[in-house]
Amino acid sequence: MQKLNKNVYDHYTRYPEKILQFGEGNFLRGFVDWQIDQLNQHTDFNGSVAVVQPRGSEKIKRLNQQDGLYTLFLQGMKDGEAVNEHMIINSISRGIDLFSDYKAYKELASSERLRFIISNTTEAGIVCDEKDRLEDRPQKTFPGKLTAFLYFRYQAFKGDQTKGCVLIPCELIENNGEKLKETVLHYAGLWKLEEGFTQWIHEANTFCNSLVDRIVPGFPVDSIDEITADLGYQDDLIVVGEQYYLWVIEGPDWIGKELPFAAAGLHTKIVSDLTPYRTKKVRILNGAHTAMTPVALLYGLKTVRDAVEHPEIGRFIRELIDDEILPVLKMEGLSQYADDVLNRFKNPYIKHYLESIALNSVSKFKTRNLPTLKEYAEQKGQLPERLVFSFSALLYFYHNNETLQDDPAVLQFFKEVWCQEDGDMLRIASRVLGEQRLWGADLNEIPKLTDRVAVYLNHIHELGMQRALEQYCIQGERYVEVVYKDS
Repeated sequence: MQKLNKNVYDHYTRYPEKILQFGEGNFLRGFVDWQIDQLNQHTDFNGSVAVVQPRGSEKIKRLNQQDGLYTLFLQGMKDGEAVNEHMIINSISRGIDLFSDYKAYKELASSERLRFIISNTTEAGIVCDEKDRLEDRPQKTFPGKLTAFLYFRYQAFKGDQTKGCVLIPCELIENNGEKLKETVLHYAGLWKLEEGFTQWIHEANTFCNSLVDRIVPGFPVDSIDEITADLGYQDDLIVVGEQYYLWVIEGPDWIGKELPFAAAGLHTKIVSDLTPYRTKKVRILNGAHTAMTPVALLYGLKTVRDAVEHPEIGRFIRELIDDEILPVLKMEGLSQYADDVLNRFKNPYIKHYLESIALNSVSKFKTRNLPTLKEYAEQKGQLPERLVFSFSALLYFYHNNETLQDDPAVLQFFKEVWCQEDGDMLRIASRVLGEQRLWGADLNEIPKLTDRVAVYLNHIHELGMQRALEQYCIQGERYVEVVYKDS
C-alpha cells in the first residue's frame, strides 16, 4: 500500500511559505494547520506552514516523507448532528530539522513572504535558559530558537520595519504573547544584541495573546488498521479531533484582514481582550482535564471518556467543577459551559488518552488548577478538597513513574524527594510544596494545605486510588476531617 504523499493526492498544491510553526504535534496539525488549509480553500490567503520541532526530529522526518500531507478526522456534534468526516490537509510545505539542517532555518528568516509565527510548546515551553547562546545550533529552548530566528531576520533585512512578524503563541499560559515577547527581549539582553534589534522587536513585530480550544487526541492507535484499509493509503500522521473548536486572538483588527478567518467561515475571533474567554476555558475544560488525569490513571483508567462515565471518578469530576471551580469564577453562563464540556469529554467518536494529557502535568497544574485552589481558599476560608485530592494524586503520580514525560529537572527533583524522604509523606509534601521553581510560590504558606496533602498521599499509598477515592466520594468532608484528625 502506498504512503500518503503528493503522488497519491491529486489535489496537492505548493503554497508560498507565510508561516513558521514551532511544533509538529497533533494539536497544531488538528487545529491551526487545518484552519490554514481552510483559508487556502475559501479565501485568497495562498500560504503554507514551514514546521520546526521544539524537541526530537522523528515526526519532522515523517512529515517530509509525506510531503507535509496528513489526514484529519473530525468527529462529534456539528450543527446539531453527529458527524464523522475526514480530509487531507495540504497546508504544511515542509518540516525543517533544526538539528541536521539549521541552515534552512536561518535561510527561512530572510524570506520576503514570511509573515506569521505560531507555536505550541506546552505550558513548559516559554522559558529562558541562561546557557542558551546565539551561536548554538540549535538553542535549547523555544524562545531561544525564536530570538535567534528574529535576529537573523533583522540582519537579513537590515532592520526594515516592514519585515516584522505577527507572533501568535498557543501555549496555555496567561498572556502568552506578552510572556513570549518578554522572554525574547530577555535573550536579546543576555546575548548583548544591539539596541536596534530591541527597537525592531518593539516596533516591527506584533505579539498576540491567544486562546485555543479543540480536543485533539491525536493518532488513532486502536483503529489504525481499519482506517488504513478504508483510506486505501498509509498515513503515519493521521490526526483525530473533535468538531468543536474556538481560537481567540487578542490583537489589532487588521490581523483579521491578513488572516481572513471570517471570510472562510471559521469560528476564530480577533478581540481586544480575551481574558473572559481564557479564564472560562482554562479553568473549566483544561482544569478538569488536568485534575482528573492523575486520579483516573492511578485508578487504572485510560481515556477521558472512561473517566467522566465512571461512577466514582465521574462524580468526583462533576463535583470538582460544580463545587470548587465554578463558585470562584463568578461569571455568567458557566453551568451551561460546564455541561457542554462534560458532553465533549463523552464524545463517543474520540479516544482521548489520559497519558497524552499527562505531559508536563506539573506546569499544567500550576497554570490551570493552582489559581482556583488559591482563590477558593482565600474566598471560602477552607480548602477545595477535591482539588487538593487531585493535587496529592499528581504528586503521587510522579513517584517512581518511568513513563512520565516532563522536564528532566522536574522528574529528577521528584525522584530525589521520594528517595530521600523514604515514605515520610509530611516531609515529601513539605518539600514539594515548598519548591518555588515548580509553583512560583511556597505553597506551604496556604493554611492546612501541607498537612492535607500529606494525609491524602498517605491514604493513596496505603489504600490505593480505588479505595481512597471510593471512601472519599462516599463520606466526603466527614471522611477528610476524621482522617486529618487521626493523622
